[in-house]
Amino acid sequence: MAVKMTKKSLTTDMTAMCDVAFLLLTFFILTATSKIPEALPVDMPSSTVQSKLPETDLATLTIGKGKVFFDLKGKEVRIETLEKMAEKYGLQFTDEDKKEFSLMEGFGVDIASLKSIIEMEHADRAKVNQPGVPKDSLNNQLADWVRISRQANIDVNDKDLEIAIKGDAKEEYPAIRKVMDILQDQGINSFSLVTGLRGKDF
Repeated sequence: MAVKMTKKSLTTDMTAMCDVAFLLLTFFILTATSKIPEALPVDMPSSTVQSKLPETDLATLTIGKGKVFFDLKGKEVRIETLEKMAEKYGLQFTDEDKKEFSLMEGFGVDIASLKSIIEMEHADRAKVNQPGVPKDSLNNQLADWVRISRQANIDVNDKDLEIAIKGDAKEEYPAIRKVMDILQDQGINSFSLVTGLRGKDF
């Protein structure tokens, strides 16, 4: 008497696996933060030292292509700084301008042109060729931004503002030296140099 073998299905139900895959994909998409394009991209010098910059109480001076861009952490500090700079230079910024300035990335323009940069869409700002914050002896707005932002940070957060310099590896030394001289004129002898991480040499 012959025994009849039942045939087993050779296919696997992948429904559960697909559900898990799409759930994971959805999770990563919703929780990921997009990288904001830098106003002045620079090729930073490499270093093996790892030290994280603070999330608050920090101003970053980015130097590249002979330009200097200024960035500041903290919405309230940015608004306070803008108000004091506007008062010094006799300019007017609306509440909407101040709110937008508190959210935007670093900038590199004369303060007289800052309003037009603030009013641009985020995508358009990245396309504009900003000439850099003026830093010469007759119009040293960079020194004013640093000094006033330091005072604003003390007024708002009751803390000293830390300074970080992010310089392009190909930038000529005199351009970086000029920024360091501006800081030293204000008694700032301690600041961070932002570098890219590379592997240690063995």
